[in-house]
Amino acid sequence: MNTAIERIVIEDDRRGGRPCVRGTRITVGDVLGWLAGGMTEAEILADFKELKAEDIRACLAFAAAEMDHGSVTVAA
Repeated sequence: MNTAIERIVIEDDRRGGRPCVRGTRITVGDVLGWLAGGMTEAEILADFKELKAEDIRACLAFAAAEMDHGSVTVAA
């Protein structure tokens, strides 16, 4: 397994089983949403002191790996 992705955990009792950054309640979706909304890595790290740059890269790696699944569909 990609060591970056090991920073992402899925626990049934945390954020409804959504993938989270290890040791936080911040979801992969949260991080992706902030990036998509225009926040820079530096802004995210300044606002969320519990995150590290490696966590942001892990979220991106996790999302990229999930996109490789054949069941992913994109709306036209």
